[in-house]
Amino acid sequence: MLHAPTALIPWLDPQTIIGAAGPWALLVVCFIIFAETGLLVGFLLPGDTLLIIAGLLTHTSNVFGVNIWVVSLLIALSAFVGGEVGYLIGHKGGPAVFERKESGLFSRKNVERTNAFFERFGGLTVILARFVPIVRTFAPVAAGVGHMPWRRYSLYNFIGAMIWGFGLTMVGYLIAYIPWVRDLVVEYIDVILLIAVGGTAIVTLWHYFSERHKAKKAAAAGEDVVTDAEEAEELVLDAEVFDRAPDLDGDGKH
Repeated sequence: MLHAPTALIPWLDPQTIIGAAGPWALLVVCFIIFAETGLLVGFLLPGDTLLIIAGLLTHTSNVFGVNIWVVSLLIALSAFVGGEVGYLIGHKGGPAVFERKESGLFSRKNVERTNAFFERFGGLTVILARFVPIVRTFAPVAAGVGHMPWRRYSLYNFIGAMIWGFGLTMVGYLIAYIPWVRDLVVEYIDVILLIAVGGTAIVTLWHYFSERHKAKKAAAAGEDVVTDAEEAEELVLDAEVFDRAPDLDGDGKH
């Protein structure tokens, strides 16, 4: 296995995770990828960097004991199954899923951010969301709550899982053929993690305190209090959004 500098965030460092898992490394990687979209707890998991490092280590040390095709396909399968579970949670749970609007990273703002992606890109959001942290966690749930047709969702989910899960793992594998790029990725993996995790944490905290401030102002002004159920209903997507053509230029016209 490649030797990188001591990790600044050991519990999020892909090499640390893979190394600590020993013979269960591939199973652990697959579970993390599944959890990012299937269990609504994947916000701070190193999905993108984990995929690239998994591919890189498959090339340099065959850490998983199987070839890159098996590794990439199993990771893609995990991403696909995670997306299906996320959709099922939203479909069965309905708007009530969104009533936990301010528990950690599960916030109204993050749901609204995901909905904005659907408004702009329609059903293609299921594919594009794979490459956007937080949005990839909420997109399957939002699609399920809005009752996006399951067959169409599953097709998009499969394509997204293959491009993201299979594709990024293969990118990591190919990077190992270019020594200076490989060394750069390994050397600065902590910086990549700090930017990804730190950026997410800062935005989340800003949204959290901003919403608390607005709530206090509204209470002080004696404004009507909106119930969790009413707010959750507002976050449900109109089913028509899934059939719209992508608004690629961002002008609001589809």
